[in-house]
Amino acid sequence: MTVPVFLASDLGVSGEIVLDGPEGRHAAAVRRMRVGERLDLTDGAGAVAECEVLEALKDSLRLSVSRRYVVEPPAVRLVVVQGLPKGDRGELAVEMMTEAGVDVIVPWAAARCVTQWKGDRADKALARWRSTAREAGKQARRFHLPSVPPLMSTGQVASLLGEAALGVVLHEEAASGLASLALPAAGDVVLVVGPEGGISREEIDAFTAAKAVPALLGPTVLRTSTAGVAAAAVVMARTGRW
Repeated sequence: MTVPVFLASDLGVSGEIVLDGPEGRHAAAVRRMRVGERLDLTDGAGAVAECEVLEALKDSLRLSVSRRYVVEPPAVRLVVVQGLPKGDRGELAVEMMTEAGVDVIVPWAAARCVTQWKGDRADKALARWRSTAREAGKQARRFHLPSVPPLMSTGQVASLLGEAALGVVLHEEAASGLASLALPAAGDVVLVVGPEGGISREEIDAFTAAKAVPALLGPTVLRTSTAGVAAAAVVMARTGRW
């Protein structure tokens, strides 16, 4: 059985840890962890504590720590800028990209997005994306959880591309394939995924002016909610992270 992962902001320094709060309640009451079972704690930023349950209480666990270590971040960081999908397909995209290993998932208010994040809806939608990334990261046993920054405008995405080691805009009219692009040995690779309606000419111009390269993902047209994870798989395989 796969060893479950739970989040803890403080992994302590002693031989014992008490896992309480929402994570402790989930571990004790929902997952029903029992004495002698193994679990891993992480702070989501690379620190890990391998633990065994010493005592299972109603809404917390007392744990014995057998080992602590730190997982270093990858040399090539993968950032996916995701045009807002319709309905709940945004959370689906976040879940799949988190499982694949994407490091940063950026929500983007593209011109042709049907979905709009405004006011309270923006706060709630961002919270859902972040919750999805957190839960998918634990399920996938990721010790570096992806970050999900606030919604970005096209201008902010252009600035992000300008600072990247490599910026790529996935586009069906591109001449070069994603698999053929030269990848950096370190730094950020930023992939832009447009919404269902596609990326406008003005957005393409803004991104190419910021040094981004248009690239074709493959011979078929994928939905926006699946294009990001497919592109991530290509980059992960070529950088040796897979």
